Amino acid sequence: MNLKEEKELIKEAKKNPEIFGKLYDQYYSQIFGYVLKRVADLEIAQDITSETFFKALKKLWQFRWRNIPFSSWLYRIANNEIANYFRKNKYKPVSLEKIPEPITVTNPSTEILEAEQELKKHQDFLILQEKITQLPVKYQEVITLRFFEKKKIKEIAEILGKKQGTIKSLLHRSLEKLKK
Repeated sequence: MNLKEEKELIKEAKKNPEIFGKLYDQYYSQIFGYVLKRVADLEIAQDITSETFFKALKKLWQFRWRNIPFSSWLYRIANNEIANYFRKNKYKPVSLEKIPEPITVTNPSTEILEAEQELKKHQDFLILQEKITQLPVKYQEVITLRFFEKKKIKEIAEILGKKQGTIKSLLHRSLEKLKK
């Protein structure tokens, strides 16, 4: 979906909440994947993703179009929800190895299975994820958005509400800390 189509869809969704379902379908997998990489817990990731889309629907009337993908706004909401989760739970990083394998296929969601398989696929990712969770949250955010979500500096700045120069600096510092 290009920006023009997205702008029109958002305009329609503001008038008719049922149209929001198209935005949900378009971005659910991306947001869920991001949240899962940050919290490393399937159930918590589902809860946070649900809350993200609920808040987006509830506050859609406040959304202002700035020629930046709608997903940036969703990532910002998700980021705030993740921060709230860690704040309430006194930030306990969890190893991604603790994500359970599905034993029975009763009501599987394609997104969950794909994300779970992707996380299990690379041993390097598990090691890197463990190291990333040891960094301060501000570094975790920029690394995850830049390298796992493939966001541009400008979009990360929009999501986190910071200047582009600050994002570049945070990325540089976080990579230096990871090297150590």
